[in-house]
Amino acid sequence: MTTPHDDAPRPPTWAAPGAPPTEGTPSAGGPAGAPPVAPSGPPVAPPVGAVPPGWSQPPAAPPVGYPQQGYPQAGYPQVPGYGPPRSYPAWAAAPPPVLQPGIVPLRPLGLGEILDGGFRAIRANPRVMFGLAALVVTAAVAVQAVLTWYVGGLIAPQVADLAGSLDPSGLYDVEGTLGTSLADILTLPVVSVATTVLSGLVILSVSRSVIGRTIGLKEVLRSWRVWYVLGFTVLSGLAQLVVLAVWIGAIVPLAVNDSAGAAVAVALIGGLAVAVAAVWYSVRTLLAPAALMLEGGGFWAAVARAWRLTRGSFWRLLGIYLLVSILVSIVVSIISAPATVIAGLATGDASGTSFASIAIVSVADVIGLTLSTTYLSAVVGLLYIDVRMRREGLDIALARAAGESAA
Repeated sequence: MTTPHDDAPRPPTWAAPGAPPTEGTPSAGGPAGAPPVAPSGPPVAPPVGAVPPGWSQPPAAPPVGYPQQGYPQAGYPQVPGYGPPRSYPAWAAAPPPVLQPGIVPLRPLGLGEILDGGFRAIRANPRVMFGLAALVVTAAVAVQAVLTWYVGGLIAPQVADLAGSLDPSGLYDVEGTLGTSLADILTLPVVSVATTVLSGLVILSVSRSVIGRTIGLKEVLRSWRVWYVLGFTVLSGLAQLVVLAVWIGAIVPLAVNDSAGAAVAVALIGGLAVAVAAVWYSVRTLLAPAALMLEGGGFWAAVARAWRLTRGSFWRLLGIYLLVSILVSIVVSIISAPATVIAGLATGDASGTSFASIAIVSVADVIGLTLSTTYLSAVVGLLYIDVRMRREGLDIALARAAGESAA
């Protein structure tokens, strides 16, 4: 009596050529299951490359010219007609090339690509990136130098009493140093306004360089949306002044009423809170100049859009901007520190209050501000484009624009 398992066909087993077939294996000249019949004549070896029963054909080689990944390598036993085990062919898994018509590839950018893209943006359009920047910064620093020299002379007598108490012998020229420092603080808005306007104009050039195009100096100067950037900077500055006034206004009454402990506590805790709020606000509005220059719509719509774009990217934007700011500050210090020493040695004015000393330092300021403002603005423009490529697929629209400009 048989069972269903006995009636099921058994898979053939492969034996070496010339070996007697096993039970249940088809023999030469007989059907399956018949008694084995000894082959007549000497055993015959199968031809080279023959496929034994139950084996599959070897995989075909990849087209000529593609990497031969996974094909016969040293260390594998070679069987005629067969190669060693192989992985998926590299030629079939190669990713598509990334489109890069301009200074950066049209995909989400890494840190190195953003840093390198800032230099590429300067080289792509040096007339606007360096030429315009040098003109704007030179005019602003020249005005600041004149105001510093003039205002410093007016302030110096007012701080004479304080200087006398700090430096009775006059050895350190505290009077002149305080006058010049206060003058620099009072004239700082001149440079701030100039660098703000310059940042907006530079971002226009960066946006064109991304798709392999350049923008002329006349076209940059005709952009009226730079007034939006200037207005946003003024409003931000006023908001910061209000916060500082509230902080100082909370400290002064406590100090006047002999509450020294409370005044110190408010100063420390309030100062820390103001610093944290300033960093948070700066990062959340970091992309506002780019949005105001590159997007249509009204003023508040562009500011709100920039605010939304930074949502979810706070720490990344903070890290990159902080890193670039540190690098730029180091470069500016390398330029300005020797200029200050040279000005003191050449003019004999250690405090830097003479007009000749201010002029020498101003030349170094022009070079440092031109480099720092241009590069930092280029990085901000690339951060804006990177965030939009990550969140909105801007790379597709940029690729289309690059194709239209090339056609």
